[in-house]
Amino acid sequence: MNKVITFIKENFGTENFIPLHEPKFFGNEKNYLNDCIESTFVSSVGKYVEEFEKKMASFTDSKFAIAVVNGTSALHIALKSIGTDEKCEVITQALSFVATANAIKYCNAQPIFLDVSKKTMGLNHKSLLKFLEQNTTFDENGNCINKKTKKIIKACVPMHTFGHPCKIDKIVSICNKFNITVVEDAAESLGSFYKKKHTGTFGKLGIFSFNGNKILTTGGGGIIVTDDEKLAQYIKHLTTTSKTPHKWEYSHDQIGFNYRMPNLNAALGVAQLENLNQFISEKRKLAFKYAEFFKNKEIKFVKEPKNAESNYWLQAVILKNEKERDTFLEKTNSNGVMTRPIWNLLNTLDMFKECQCDSLKNSQWFEKRVVNIPSSVK
Repeated sequence: MNKVITFIKENFGTENFIPLHEPKFFGNEKNYLNDCIESTFVSSVGKYVEEFEKKMASFTDSKFAIAVVNGTSALHIALKSIGTDEKCEVITQALSFVATANAIKYCNAQPIFLDVSKKTMGLNHKSLLKFLEQNTTFDENGNCINKKTKKIIKACVPMHTFGHPCKIDKIVSICNKFNITVVEDAAESLGSFYKKKHTGTFGKLGIFSFNGNKILTTGGGGIIVTDDEKLAQYIKHLTTTSKTPHKWEYSHDQIGFNYRMPNLNAALGVAQLENLNQFISEKRKLAFKYAEFFKNKEIKFVKEPKNAESNYWLQAVILKNEKERDTFLEKTNSNGVMTRPIWNLLNTLDMFKECQCDSLKNSQWFEKRVVNIPSSVK
């Protein structure tokens, strides 16, 4: 354990406290923010919002991108835009940050929690197929119906855990057969690719987060990407309080959401995008150092899955058991090295305890063993 602490401190070149992940600002952030302030366009209208959306669409090779206030609102609106409501259920993974399930509940829909893959920590396509084959049927309109609840299974939300791509192509293929829309939770995986294609672009919609701890930050912010022009226009309308165009009248045609990203945040994002490739390169170098250090040790480093190129947003290790995990957490945090366990499984939280689940065997295994270690770009 002491060797791990020493290695991390030597790698980051400090005896001071080492955070789990902190943002880096060494580009045009101050210049663009000052320009934004001087323009007086600091809210949801301004040139940087449009520029950030265009550059994010280009980077992910998407046709459209709509910037919003955070990743949770992005997922909420993505689900809302395809008609997710109280008559629906949404399949996702139990091993995820709580925002994934919260966004489903914002639509008054019910989550179904399925297991993750041992190889990716993302939604297991085998668990997905098994659940759908054993628990669903189709109604006269072709909707996938849960036999137990009689509700429509409207969407599937796989999450690319810590930036490591899941087998998203197989998930999409299965969902297509069952008439289920895939909305990718790519909040953590900006800069990650699966089979040379950017995460977030396999499903009908994908979302990214730019929280302060993400690989690219806008302070607070998120974005929705899609190749569907009609859907993109609808999402932009919904996130702009559903206001209909007019020179002076306040006319709104449905319940809308004040979710558009402010120009200030977008200015920060544009500057950060200019250094994104460097961020990814530095994170991958750090991952290779960790992988070499932990090689042949009882603590196992989490590497990118097969056919994937990960951004290694949060570096992670797997301990032998829960006791070893807790000892590791106590020792590192007591010595100024910030580490954190993986999330509590969502089905164990009070507000989701009644949700339908499968065995969650792999999820439970990971929950007791996975720890995130310092992951910042130096």
